[in-house]
Amino acid sequence: MNFTNHSSLISLTEKEFHDIISFVYKNYGIDLSNKKKLIEGRLSYTLKSRGIQSFTEYLKLLQQDTTASEVKLFLNKITTNHSYFARENDHFDFLIQQALPYLEKHRNHDLRTWSAGCSYGQEPYNIAMAMDEYFGRRSLSWDTTILASDISSEVLQKAKNGIYPANNMTSLPPSWKEKYFQKISDDSYQVTEKIRKEVVFQNFNLMHPIKPKKPFDIIFCRNVMIYFDNETTNQLIERFYQATAWGGYLFIGHSESIDKNRTKYTYIRPAVYQKLPKKGI
Repeated sequence: MNFTNHSSLISLTEKEFHDIISFVYKNYGIDLSNKKKLIEGRLSYTLKSRGIQSFTEYLKLLQQDTTASEVKLFLNKITTNHSYFARENDHFDFLIQQALPYLEKHRNHDLRTWSAGCSYGQEPYNIAMAMDEYFGRRSLSWDTTILASDISSEVLQKAKNGIYPANNMTSLPPSWKEKYFQKISDDSYQVTEKIRKEVVFQNFNLMHPIKPKKPFDIIFCRNVMIYFDNETTNQLIERFYQATAWGGYLFIGHSESIDKNRTKYTYIRPAVYQKLPKKGI
């Protein structure tokens, strides 16, 4: 039974709804066209706490926000940042068993990895653990630093701390939990300093141009494009492709798809793509 007090919600008119979804789509590529109730439900308290009486007034606040702090708070509210370790774990198995052996043969002790839309950090830390498992002592001669980015400054701050509840780790192998985490309370664990040092966190909007100093060998962008429409997704995939080194891999969520008729990536297996020349490397 739902006991939500709907009378406490601030009503969102059709014009306000249209103006907000246009603003968000234009600036962040996120499609909120079916999220009217979500916006009302998640933002009404925010408006009231600021003494704002309407969404028209709130949109003006967002548009005039030169520091982007209010916009980031808004995005934190409307996007769901739910993640856990070993999510879609077959990706990490593939990384260890196929992608990393391939890249080790074709790279010179330098791997460029990007976790795009990293949320609270479970994904990039998970990648770092997989790399540690694969390289072992050889990791001393490899640069495997991982770039992890998200549009939300709030989740990035939590990600940097690397502290998670025990229920985030139920899918991890017990040996990984013992090796890569330190218990800090009855229900909280922190990623070891060794793994935390492997990840660099950065605020980034995926709608902006992607200009890495060197192309990426591995890009994870999973369960991020579910918020985008087809055209925005296609454009983002093209930007990823241009930022990927030859032989590099793109991992997407299993609930997401790439238009195989438009992408230049080679399909490898469900949710895994590779940038290959016609005759391979």
